[in-house]
Amino acid sequence: MSALDALRGRLSGLLRLPDDAAFDEARRPWNLSVEQRPAAVAEPAGVDDLVALLAFAREEGVALAVQPCGHGAASALEGAVLVRPRAFDALEIDQEARIARIGAGVGWGAVIDALDGTGLVAPAGTSRVVSATGYTLGGGHSWFSRSAGLGSDALRAAWIVRPDGTHERVDDASDPETMWALRGAGGIAGIVTEIEIDLVAAPVLVGGSIVFDSAHSVDALRAVRDLAAVAPLSLNLFATSMRMPDVPQLPEAIRARSFLTVDVLAIDEAAAEFLEPIRAAAPVEREDFGHTTPALMASRSAEPTDPTPTRGVSSALRSLDDALLDDLLTFRALPEQAPLVGLGLRMLGGALDSPRREGFASLSDAAWLVHGLAPVAPGAPREPGDASLAGLREILGRADEAPLVPTFLAPEETLERAGTRADLDRLRAIRERVDPDAVLHEGRLPR
Repeated sequence: MSALDALRGRLSGLLRLPDDAAFDEARRPWNLSVEQRPAAVAEPAGVDDLVALLAFAREEGVALAVQPCGHGAASALEGAVLVRPRAFDALEIDQEARIARIGAGVGWGAVIDALDGTGLVAPAGTSRVVSATGYTLGGGHSWFSRSAGLGSDALRAAWIVRPDGTHERVDDASDPETMWALRGAGGIAGIVTEIEIDLVAAPVLVGGSIVFDSAHSVDALRAVRDLAAVAPLSLNLFATSMRMPDVPQLPEAIRARSFLTVDVLAIDEAAAEFLEPIRAAAPVEREDFGHTTPALMASRSAEPTDPTPTRGVSSALRSLDDALLDDLLTFRALPEQAPLVGLGLRMLGGALDSPRREGFASLSDAAWLVHGLAPVAPGAPREPGDASLAGLREILGRADEAPLVPTFLAPEETLERAGTRADLDRLRAIRERVDPDAVLHEGRLPR
């Protein structure tokens, strides 16, 4: 009997091995362009199973890699045991204290639904299916980030199984170093089973979209850029340049056309008044704006609900001048850049400039978050999309880049892009102290 076969008998939950029929589906990451080849996939039933898995990893010299829903996959995980903590599905809302306690297996959709009608919102990402815990531990930029900071800023406490098997609650009073690492650097200090986060009071939400034809993108984007200097903390804004595919499934009016969409979410009605300069900058193609809910904003994002292959380039910029805007939009419009179907800009600042709590993840030194996306169609050649993303990297590399929030790192990138050398040295020191046997996968921490 192999060691992995023996491990099955030590677990109450599931352990899937490569010869199991369900293994391929179990090991699959959300981003299908990443090929994960772990030695096994564990679905622990509770804390006792996690303790057994950690003991096995120590005995056999293998690493445990934790991925609740498959997001954030960055390597092949050769020889590792992939851990899916989906059974940790507790969700408690304390409306009076404005706190949510969320299990590691809970997606943002469940949290958004539980908060419906309470006048409270969570610093949730744009996708309902992302694990709230994974998102928070990776930094997490959301619709509410200008108003409430990064998702990791909201982290009050965590229940964590240490590499030695100890299960405990940690917060800034009991273990500030672990909390600093958990706010952006993932679970390098242990396996997180639950988190406790702050909720945001938002009794009124207004939002929607303002759409411009691509011919007016320059004027509209300059108005968006200039708004950042006066926008209140209550105003959150994303701008996306999107080329619609030339496919018969789409209405002829939008087929093969390009648009600039400005998506807005404000936590008070007065903030919407600041949008007038954007509307006046160029002819508005269409507009949908009014009272909204977190659920409607999540659906507006049109994030995929099933695993898909994707490739992208992201950058946090300290400034966005006319020359850079022109370069981005000119590059975006070139016919040979057709694989680059989406180019997004997110306005930063506001609460992001002054994090409430100390953590590895930070966008306090950046003014804009830029993201380009290229599709990976089944059977289609990769080269055009790769060339398109390389061109975008070249343009962004000439800009004044700041550290990037880890949840926006590409699969091949490490935490070097997200922190300073001193930050990385601090992470390594924490890891060496709490996990000297390296039973937890190093993840994105560079060697």
